[in-house]
Amino acid sequence: MPKSPPVSRYYDVKRDEQGQRYIEVKVTGLALLQNPLLNKTTGFTPEERRELGLEGLIPPHISSFEEQKRRTYLRYLDAPTDLARHEYLRALQDRNEVLYYAILEDHLEEMLPIIYTPTVGEAVKMYSNNYRYPRGFTVSTQDIDRVDEMLDNVSVNDVRMIVATDSSAILGIGDQGFGGMAISIGKLALYTAAGGVGPDKTLPVELDVGTNRQDLIDDPLYLGVHHRRWQGQQYDEFVDAFVEAVAARYPKAIIQWEDFSRGTAFRVLERYRKVIPSFNDDIQGTGAMALAGLLRASRMKGEFLADQVFVVVGAGAAGIGVASAIRQGLEAEGLSPEEAHARVYVVDRYGLLMEGQPDLEPQQMPFVRRRADLHGWSYEGEYPNLHEVIVQARATALLGFTGVPGLFRQQDIGAMLAHTPRPIVFPLSNPSSHVEARPSDIVEWTRGGAIVATGSPFPDVSYGGEQIPVGQGNNAFIFPGLGFGAVVSRAREITDHMVMAAALTLAEYTTQHHPHLVYPPISELRELSIQVAVRVAEQAIQDGVCAERKVRNLNREELEAVIRERAWLPKPLPLRRGKGV
Repeated sequence: MPKSPPVSRYYDVKRDEQGQRYIEVKVTGLALLQNPLLNKTTGFTPEERRELGLEGLIPPHISSFEEQKRRTYLRYLDAPTDLARHEYLRALQDRNEVLYYAILEDHLEEMLPIIYTPTVGEAVKMYSNNYRYPRGFTVSTQDIDRVDEMLDNVSVNDVRMIVATDSSAILGIGDQGFGGMAISIGKLALYTAAGGVGPDKTLPVELDVGTNRQDLIDDPLYLGVHHRRWQGQQYDEFVDAFVEAVAARYPKAIIQWEDFSRGTAFRVLERYRKVIPSFNDDIQGTGAMALAGLLRASRMKGEFLADQVFVVVGAGAAGIGVASAIRQGLEAEGLSPEEAHARVYVVDRYGLLMEGQPDLEPQQMPFVRRRADLHGWSYEGEYPNLHEVIVQARATALLGFTGVPGLFRQQDIGAMLAHTPRPIVFPLSNPSSHVEARPSDIVEWTRGGAIVATGSPFPDVSYGGEQIPVGQGNNAFIFPGLGFGAVVSRAREITDHMVMAAALTLAEYTTQHHPHLVYPPISELRELSIQVAVRVAEQAIQDGVCAERKVRNLNREELEAVIRERAWLPKPLPLRRGKGV
């Protein structure tokens, strides 16, 4: 059996005579201190300081790990704004990665909105101005022909999880050019903090094909390539070269495609999902997250998913992904494809998606209505608008993915009360400033009856002397566990059944532990992600795409034990100097 390569060109993880893990380093002195996966800042022991050439380079006091965490958290609290807190944590990640993840472990619910949505949106905008330290891998139009050589510059040897973006549709703020690297970094932080994927197994990637933002092109401080986006065959050949190089260099890697524009997102997903194990979180992760919340909301009403009529507003990657997931969920409850289609309405800029509309895209076609489908409907324009769809379809569930603040009006949501005393209203656009309606207004307009979930965190609403919980529909409930389950099983493909397994696990976990909530607390994200990973790996085995022989014949309990054992934990390991260093 061939010997495994070292974890990194700078170190390897080994076991001593007693079976305890330690890190054998190939660098010393300042070079070691500049490696965030090795640096313990003030936590090095006297023996490590002497052996590794650190004496005189760091303060003499040896801090315990708890002392380091306390000092770091106090500094975090001193930061004056959420963006400043984000930048502080990013600087910590680039200095001492184990300490960074230990802080996240202790304060995940508090810090998730800081390291990811909504604050990461501001970090994306400021990425070029605030750039400090290299992290991740960038391939641009200037060097795509050498991407295979460039991957040799990455120091880690066994990447398992990649988040790659072309930054064309970041959150609800659109084309952000090179700044999208902040999204890839933030997303992978959650694969580690919540999912258990080791940070030395991850690689954030920016596919810099240009930007259509003229203000960025004209800005001399902008760090990306200064030309308009490649498109068509040129774009496809670019991504082809990247995928081919990744498959050759990291044959066990999984790619999560992130924040691609809606037409490109579906095309890239379908083009590569059977070439390299990959998925799109905006499409599939959002779909699974929303479906889980809708299953929970239906149960909270004492009903089933099949009892609802759904209006999805926004026909981009997220909206179509959610509409597709809802139809899959309806069919899982026994509806025929035709019956499921009849209960899902998709509204975009022209109104209800209908035949004959301009600019219809292939992924939207399964949700297009014919004129004959609307027999008996009353509407004034060429296509029914949102309010008319809510009224005529007798909608009981309304979901938003438009990024248009205030789009859901009182008359729209109030109209749902004619069809159900407990409307399900999920304005899921990010960041919070782009939400279609504020939870407090939704609760007021429905006289306290609405079941509400948003994409970014909002406080619970006080109404009639009661606290109405506001769920946070965060994709972090799905993608860390989905990714880790795929990593452990070495899935050759991320199947639709694996994504559905993640959705059902989230719904079942919430039902079991928090029957009064739509989604569980973020504080339980790590345990939830373990459960999702188990079910995803189990589904990979059932679907025949599990390439990891060691887990193929395990039952669920055995699989859970393996996944818990393989989950990375932020604990500092002893460092030893390698031979010949």
